[in-house]
This record gives sequence, structure tokens and C-alpha cells, in this order.
Amino acid sequence: MKISVTFRNTEGENWQKEYVAERLDKLKKYIDNPVDARVILSVEKFRSTAEINLMSNGLNINGKEEEKEMALAIDNAIEKIERQLKKRKEKIRGFKNNNARSGEPVSEPQGEEGEELPETKVVETRKIVLKPMSIDDAVMEMETTKNRFVIYRDSSTENVNVIYRREDGAFALLEISH
Repeated sequence: MKISVTFRNTEGENWQKEYVAERLDKLKKYIDNPVDARVILSVEKFRSTAEINLMSNGLNINGKEEEKEMALAIDNAIEKIERQLKKRKEKIRGFKNNNARSGEPVSEPQGEEGEELPETKVVETRKIVLKPMSIDDAVMEMETTKNRFVIYRDSSTENVNVIYRREDGAFALLEISH
């Protein structure tokens, strides 16, 4: 991996170059061919920004993060790139779709030499206010908002329900009981 580090509005310190090289080294397991890594580290007042661009044949992945400390910005930018690389590798393998559809047993994804990958992280949490509505109202809301699913409280039974659109276009209803 060829790494070029550029500093903007700051004097380049040797530890930063070593830190970037060390952190980028862990991404090699996701990359098959030689890659150029362009890293831009900049400081503006109290904000440190790390911008990382990986380029190869047909591969162009960017990660940019802004934090108070440079090391934290570098870590977050590399984590962002690592997520993109994992997603790309799974897509190339056709891991989820092709194996599940062909009826082959789906194995757990593993890293090099059989080591298990870390657990999946929750990247977003949303709080939902359950509106009382009928099934027809829930279907109408899905149609008008283009949501993939609606979570609601059934107005007649007071149970929490989830309605979603199946691949064939029909709706499926999950009734949750206490």
C-alpha cells in the first residue's frame, strides 16, 4: 500500500504519519490489489480533520471525519472506510443474496484463518411514537410515505403491530402480543 500524507495548516509530526500507516495496515485484509492511500490531515482552530482516499483499479473509497483530536479523527475516518470495504467485499462475494437463494448453507462470515469477525454495531437508534390506527390506515400511510414498514398500535385491540411490504408486493402483518 502506497501512502501519501499531506498536512494543511499544521506542521507534520512523525507520529501522525506512523499512526496513519499503522491504522491503514489493518485494512489490507479487505483489499486484494495494490492501493494508493492519500491522507490529508488538517487543523482549523479546535477542529482536526482527517480525510482518507483509497484508490485502486475501479476502487475509490473516501472517508472524512472531524474531531477535536487528530488521532480520533484518523480512527473514525478509517472505521468509516473499513465499513465501506466490508460492504464491498460482501457484495462482491454475493454473500447474502446468492447463497440464500441457491439453497446452499449460509456460513458465518469469518476473517483470515477462521477468526470470527467482531459483532455488528448498531449505527442508528430511533424512538417511535406508536399511533393508534387500523390496518387500512397503516397500509395507506405506507403508500403515501413510501416507508418499507409501519409500526403502530391497533386501535381495536391496543396491540403493537408491524406491517410491511413483501417482495411480491403483498403486505404482511406481524401482531405482537404481550
